[in-house]
Amino acid sequence: MVEVFKTNIHQQKQALRLLAALSQKFPRCRINFDLDDCDRILRVEGDEIAHEKIIELFTINGCQCNVLD
Repeated sequence: MVEVFKTNIHQQKQALRLLAALSQKFPRCRINFDLDDCDRILRVEGDEIAHEKIIELFTINGCQCNVLD
């Protein structure tokens, strides 16, 4: 399963910090950012993806993300 999120991440440094936190919380998922996309995409690939936990982690870190339709 692949889930795509729209984020408000603008800087590579910020993306790397969130990537580290996401990878630690979801070690079985493949996670990456596409900051060149206009929606600053976060892609998460794995068997089980907890949308609410990903959004919560962004919120705790002062960022925003939403599931992209």
